[in-house]
Amino acid sequence: MLNFRTTLLIALVTGMTASTTWAQAPATEAPTSSPAIVPPADKNQAEERPQQHRFWDKENDWLFAGVGAARTFDYFSTLNMRRRGDQEILVTNDLVDNHAAFAVVEGAGTGVSIGVSYLFHRYGHHKLERWTSIVHFGLATSGAVRNYCLKTAHPKTTP
Repeated sequence: MLNFRTTLLIALVTGMTASTTWAQAPATEAPTSSPAIVPPADKNQAEERPQQHRFWDKENDWLFAGVGAARTFDYFSTLNMRRRGDQEILVTNDLVDNHAAFAVVEGAGTGVSIGVSYLFHRYGHHKLERWTSIVHFGLATSGAVRNYCLKTAHPKTTP
């Protein structure tokens, strides 16, 4: 059975490739023209356009740093949880016990978060761009806090 992260990755890749292949039309077709909508001359066009910002602006820098810090916090809390004898539920214990591989997974999670934010930015969904990092930061931090709050698993000893 696929775990959650694998399913999410497959859905993301499928969605990205499907949108690029569906958007392509044969070169022989002429684009259909739609009636042009002309805004009234008395309004300022700058007010009508959504506020533009650079992708690597100060706010995104802080949000991405927060996501990276939260993923680092999650990394160390998960290792601590495993040392205390608890079981990981989102990925396999073998992956967590391989510290280098688990660090790569945590880093890749941060990269995917930045990539999704970029896609939202690229297509003009600036609120979703910011909220992607905010939600990721919140979920990673709450998961790390949960790991530290778990009781230590005491193995049963037989006399």
